[in-house]
Amino acid sequence: MKQIYVQAQADHIESLFKASPMAAIEELIWNALDADAKEVQVDLILNELGAVSAIRVSDDGTGIDILKADSTFGSLGGSWKREVAATTPGKRRLHGRHGRGRFKAFALGTHVEWRTTMRAGGDLVSFTLSGDAERPGVFELEAATQGPGTGTEVYIENVRANCDSLLATVETVETLASKFALYLKSYPFVRIYFNGLPVTPVIVQRGETEYTVSTESGAEAKLRIIEWKRRFSGSGRLVWSGRDGFQLHEQSAMVRSGGAAFTAYLISDRFLELARENALIMDELNPEVRMYLDAAKRKLKEHFAEQNANKAESMVSGWIDDGIYPYDEDDDSEERRRFDKLAVQTAARFEDFASLGTGDKKVVFSLVKAAMKRED
Repeated sequence: MKQIYVQAQADHIESLFKASPMAAIEELIWNALDADAKEVQVDLILNELGAVSAIRVSDDGTGIDILKADSTFGSLGGSWKREVAATTPGKRRLHGRHGRGRFKAFALGTHVEWRTTMRAGGDLVSFTLSGDAERPGVFELEAATQGPGTGTEVYIENVRANCDSLLATVETVETLASKFALYLKSYPFVRIYFNGLPVTPVIVQRGETEYTVSTESGAEAKLRIIEWKRRFSGSGRLVWSGRDGFQLHEQSAMVRSGGAAFTAYLISDRFLELARENALIMDELNPEVRMYLDAAKRKLKEHFAEQNANKAESMVSGWIDDGIYPYDEDDDSEERRRFDKLAVQTAARFEDFASLGTGDKKVVFSLVKAAMKRED
């Protein structure tokens, strides 16, 4: 057995253990994809009470290079990924560059093992690296029984209590789908599974629209808006990305969507350079970033304004067809326009409105008209 010591202060390492369970899962998936994995599986292992007792993240990637184990696990801030731009042999863009991702596994549990198999000189070599949160600067390396093929399994035990939030499987899958949407579209042969369910934007998205936006300086970027079937944590975000699905920065879109759950992806290879310059995290304080941000917000507002107008027109037409609309179809009065606006807002606010009976909808409309008269 060999011990590897991290060249960093223990309190600095421990600060990396404080990521949310979702952020930690995302980082472990990215690590697998950076190892050229074509399939990544995340499984929650439950105890008799139905709580999460262990978490396993397995992949079929190239494995962890035992020859670089000292530098990979023994340094913080010196990731091997800084020296290369793409995976080997798949030539996919790498995600991590700071050497911090492996420590986020301890945000999920206090004991972590990396069980990995790599190819060295034509032969398969397997070994286990393990670490414990109580000794944050020490990893133990030892040989293991040879695996059937290259890949890595991260096995996390003594799981923290907040990991039970991952048991909301559908919401977890939707959140992961939004995080990896562009990557999965750029590399359609990649498969990610969470508790056996495929992580794919196709099964959770309602629609997708793409625009070209232009800044005041004439620079262009793609704006891809993916709307989701239901709202979940992380929706309503604007994600800055390269053309190959590599996410560089994200922030709130700060745009009213009329209740639609969405993620907007602003895409340009220019953002790679802005990220290297740490300009994206400056948001509106950086003039160039602000121009892209303003252009994206304008198009988002136009998109949802048009969408909501079409939705409102469709709703009113349906009420007319159902015979419950309290105005004549040819009425062009200001009162009717005010009513349409309030009625549509009311219907959008209550998810069960569409399932109400005819009589109940008429009552709601009469209340809307009464509220209008009180305002007058």
